[in-house]
Amino acid sequence: MSSWQHTDIIIAPSLLASDFSRIKEETQRAISSGGDWIHLDVMDGHFVDNISFGPAIIKAIDDVNDAFLDVHLMISRPDHYLDRFLDAGSDMITVHVEADHDVSTTLKRIKDAGRQAGLALNPATPMSEVEPYLDQIDLLLCMTVVPGFGGQSFMQEVMPKVEQAVTWRSERGLAYHIQVDGGIDQQTAPSATSAGANVLVAGSSTFKAPDMAAAIQAIRSA
Repeated sequence: MSSWQHTDIIIAPSLLASDFSRIKEETQRAISSGGDWIHLDVMDGHFVDNISFGPAIIKAIDDVNDAFLDVHLMISRPDHYLDRFLDAGSDMITVHVEADHDVSTTLKRIKDAGRQAGLALNPATPMSEVEPYLDQIDLLLCMTVVPGFGGQSFMQEVMPKVEQAVTWRSERGLAYHIQVDGGIDQQTAPSATSAGANVLVAGSSTFKAPDMAAAIQAIRSA
């Protein structure tokens, strides 16, 4: 179980941007370069128009690292596949409010398994969709790109959602993390953190940087 607080700035390099032919080394490089969590984007080709990897890859990563595995299920039926991702060693599982499942039941299953539960919403989805579940989650993920592909530009217009998430958290005495994912780099990180996000998912800006440690430090200090 993670001991991270929502007041900590957490950098989560996204393995989607790594060299898949060297996945063990890439995971270790992300951690040794200062990454706090490893973000794993699971895509099924239905919920988003791309296919990435599944439980077998997550288990392989878990078997060779003790990193905190932040698993983001961009899949239509997270409830159907949930046990496989729990068995694979996921530490945090984030599901989408837009997916085809009973959101509250899925979140409860994640928590009952002793893992952390996250809930994600796409840029076009109103915050009212996630509001009923805030007391069930450890993390709220506000997507800052349309999900499915890496390398997209950060959407500044999502920041009012982050601010709303901070307000609700304070009003209700909750402690969930607020994560942003998409287009995060040294230039966009200050906008996200000033709005109230504390978990920054960074793919291309970390794994494809000439010096990953310097890139992570630049995002953290920005």
